[in-house]
Amino acid sequence: MKIKLFLIAGTRPNFMKISPLLKEISKNDGFTTLLIHTGQHYDYEMAEIFFHDLMIPAPDYFLNARGGTQCQQIAKIMSRFEAVCVKEKPDLVIVVGDVNSTLACSIVAKKLGIEVAHIEAGLRSFDITMPEEINRIITDSITDYFFITEPSGYENLLKEGKARNGLFFVGNVMIDSLFYGLKKLEKMELATFKTNRFISNLKEYACLTLHRPSNVDDKKTLSTLMGYLGKVSKKVPLIFPIHPRTKKNLKKFGINLAKNIIFVPPLSYLEFLNLWKGSQMVLTDSGGLQEETTALGIPCLTLRENTERPITVSEGTNIVIGRNYDRLLCEVDNILKGKSKKGTVPKFWDGKASCRIVKILKRIYAKKG
Repeated sequence: MKIKLFLIAGTRPNFMKISPLLKEISKNDGFTTLLIHTGQHYDYEMAEIFFHDLMIPAPDYFLNARGGTQCQQIAKIMSRFEAVCVKEKPDLVIVVGDVNSTLACSIVAKKLGIEVAHIEAGLRSFDITMPEEINRIITDSITDYFFITEPSGYENLLKEGKARNGLFFVGNVMIDSLFYGLKKLEKMELATFKTNRFISNLKEYACLTLHRPSNVDDKKTLSTLMGYLGKVSKKVPLIFPIHPRTKKNLKKFGINLAKNIIFVPPLSYLEFLNLWKGSQMVLTDSGGLQEETTALGIPCLTLRENTERPITVSEGTNIVIGRNYDRLLCEVDNILKGKSKKGTVPKFWDGKASCRIVKILKRIYAKKG
């Protein structure tokens, strides 16, 4: 009898994490997999185009839980996901990352007595004001099987009282998708990309992403940050694929971009990968980009007070700037002078994490009989 797995996705980072898992699970006859798209990111540029780039099949269920406050969205996901679980009766719900969909589907599964596996378990920023940190802590408090990307995750879970036999250090599925994307880019006509007209004329450039509420939801904070980013852009042009939340707040607060900050709309996975992999550096408040830049050895300046991915700092190319924007200017100068921080690629960030996960799941369910 086949084991029925639910694989949950709701946002762009989720899609990158589930893609290699779907490919690997499909090679095994012992599993039936249903893909559940919660609809947390619901417009084409923020979601559906990622399915195309990463060759993800159409979801088996689309919950369409768009809009509303965080709590309203979580409630919609829970209600709609419960109905799917009752109908389909999965053996295991696999959640990835730390978004609202991760939290909501984990709670529903456990309320129904269904086991939960968490991909990217144990990561901690120790900043409870971050919505993602709340999602991480609650999800891990009810998870059965923990798949871990870096040693800090293992240590955090042990400190939180988790049993060792449920912890699996497997590496990073984001890096699996990264390697897949790099291979696809080798076969593509890059001149068709929207950003090509910018980067083909620039000797060097930096890539900027910005979306976290702590950076973009307060007028003074966002205005100050954009002022310093304007100073950075005088040193090196910044190409800025702008998140809808950030775009809305820049307009709402009446904040103008400096002329050397080049605004572009949200990009597909492959076009964005092509953009940042060719940059001098990445400035970001994203979690995933800290990992991806470390994997490719590209300098990363993180515009946050903390990181839940400390290995990108201790071993990788990441520097956490916080709100020390004078340091930001100094580090940009260092990178442009060829004095950037050198890093190494962490253990198991080799493109084979999804293979390890599937092998472990096969072993777990073989023991269950």
